[in-house]
Amino acid sequence: MHEYDIIIIGGGAAGFFTAINTAEMNRGLKIAILERGKEVLSKVRISGGGRCNVTHAEFGPKELSANYPRGEKELLGPFHNFMTGDTMEWFEKRGIELKIEEDGRIFPVSDSSESIINCFLSEVERLKIQVLKNHSVQDIKKTGKTWSVKTNRGDFSAGKIMLASGSNPKMWNLLAKLGHTIVPAVPSLFTFNIKDRRIKNLAGIATEASVQLKLASKEKKLESSGPLLITHWGMSGPAILKLSAWGTRELYAENYKFQVKVNWLPGMTSEEMKEELRDLKFKEAKKQVAKYSRFDLPKRLWQSLVGAAGINSEKTWAEMNRSQLEALSHQLCEAEFEVNGKSTFKEEFVTAGGVDLKEVNFKTFESKLHKNLYLAGEVLNIDAITGGFNFQNAWTGGFIAAKAMSAN
Repeated sequence: MHEYDIIIIGGGAAGFFTAINTAEMNRGLKIAILERGKEVLSKVRISGGGRCNVTHAEFGPKELSANYPRGEKELLGPFHNFMTGDTMEWFEKRGIELKIEEDGRIFPVSDSSESIINCFLSEVERLKIQVLKNHSVQDIKKTGKTWSVKTNRGDFSAGKIMLASGSNPKMWNLLAKLGHTIVPAVPSLFTFNIKDRRIKNLAGIATEASVQLKLASKEKKLESSGPLLITHWGMSGPAILKLSAWGTRELYAENYKFQVKVNWLPGMTSEEMKEELRDLKFKEAKKQVAKYSRFDLPKRLWQSLVGAAGINSEKTWAEMNRSQLEALSHQLCEAEFEVNGKSTFKEEFVTAGGVDLKEVNFKTFESKLHKNLYLAGEVLNIDAITGGFNFQNAWTGGFIAAKAMSAN
């Protein structure tokens, strides 16, 4: 039996952050991280296309928590104790310079996730935290005040344990055996598969848009705005990913077959667009409709929408009749697309689901069912939209749990 003060199950972002901060706050503790894989921090390595999107430039707790479809209410308190500014300071103190990009995402200046990984690895070495790879946890039990953890490579015991095991069904099953309620996991961040002639040859085009989900099961329409990226298989980009996160359970229930309505000119209604087009009919009378892109739309997208409205490429504005102006206005502001299936967003597979949040004390991230059992990161039913928010949840939970676990 290998004895420790604290055992952390899961060698990912939340696990490492908890271990490092716990050891920093109480140097006398003997801490081990158990990782089932042969590599640690694998999600950190691939995040942000290998650049590691550390967090997001949202500096108010309320505004920050609004980016979590599940966890918004629960994270508000924790964010008052540790959030974006604290994360930035934590890394910068350890020699990792960070930068804020135009869209608010925060990356290391090096543009490499290896900077973050090397920082964590050198910290665990400095603080003498044991990192045990290829240790797959088989069982967790509590006897009196001691936790026993059985792995494929031996047995461990500790006074306190932390589960930072991500979306691992096996660990959720062990937590269910301990009495925790597990909200079933469904995919969260994903892109939409759409086969439609309007976007068929436009892969790579990105433009601002607002998108609305049309769901039979939901009276309230779900809507989101932001950059929309046309891909070979359909649509992606922040506008789509936000919708996938907020509509996660509904879209799962619809078996990923549903309709989306796209306004390629957010902020403008179909009625306002008709007015604009009527003006163009007079102002640009002699010009061909398809030839010159309007409203700052990418040229190929404009031409595709003009064609979809049934307007021939030679037609001038003066020749446009009322029904053609209406058809074009509809394509620009109320274009409907059939979605049939989803694709994973890059390698960043995020799930909604995990330990029911009612069973966790968010002042300490301790289980309400078992003393000295802590939970952080994606093991909880918390997930966020894309942009560094899922990592911020890991840092915040890890830091607050570390504070509680480091106290004797």
